[in-house]
Amino acid sequence: MGADTLESGEVLHAPCSFELTKTERKFLSPEYLDGKSKNVSLRPGAAALDGTRCQGREHAELLAMLQRYCCSTRSLLETLGYGEHLRLGFTSFRPAEVAGRSTTWQRDDTRLHVDAFPARPTQGLQILRVFTNVNPRAARVWRIGEPFENVAARFLPPIRPPLPGSSLALQLLRRVKGRRTEYDHIMLGIHDAMKADTEYQSQVQQSQVVFPPGVTWACFADRVSHAAMSGQFALEQTFYLPVDAMNDPASTPLRVLERLARRTLA
Repeated sequence: MGADTLESGEVLHAPCSFELTKTERKFLSPEYLDGKSKNVSLRPGAAALDGTRCQGREHAELLAMLQRYCCSTRSLLETLGYGEHLRLGFTSFRPAEVAGRSTTWQRDDTRLHVDAFPARPTQGLQILRVFTNVNPRAARVWRIGEPFENVAARFLPPIRPPLPGSSLALQLLRRVKGRRTEYDHIMLGIHDAMKADTEYQSQVQQSQVVFPPGVTWACFADRVSHAAMSGQFALEQTFYLPVDAMNDPASTPLRVLERLARRTLA
């Protein structure tokens, strides 16, 4: 039932949460960021962290916390039947407050959007993300927008095809890690168009969702139109799934966009 909930475009509240140890609670402060990043992140298979000023013992403790969270979320998702198909993405710790953060409109996560990564093309893989609010006192607040089918129907038509040779050029210039498919190009276009459209942001049908302290939740973040409005101290794990591993491949953003565009996109 959990997988069907996720694949229908809903946010799944997980049946278990993730608790920080007594040692890890000291990281509930933005002072552990490096001053340039909004997140501390762990790359798949790496043993070093990006975005933190921690060194020595503290670096090892923070690294162990993210590695433990990665293992915990993978075990959770294996109960949904995705186990062997899961491909590991970044693990992140978000100690900065979301509300009031100064950023560009493209990086403003308080605006409704579907996930698409400029430097990390998915090539048709679907983005499954798990979050845990480890803040002991305050909730994390999201907005949830309209279904992806509606988003795609609204924002796909104005998006022009990528220029011939642009995918290869981006690779040669090392602007992307892997080939950017037409699907990635379109998803980035939808992401940017949603965030840039202030009228859409204010008028589209949407609802507020509050995640209390200690709650874990998951969603296909490339399918669920979402915005993080407030909150501090969250953990997040990204996974990627092939479309063919889904119970309902026809409902994935890739298949929806291919049906609307009437051509293969990845």
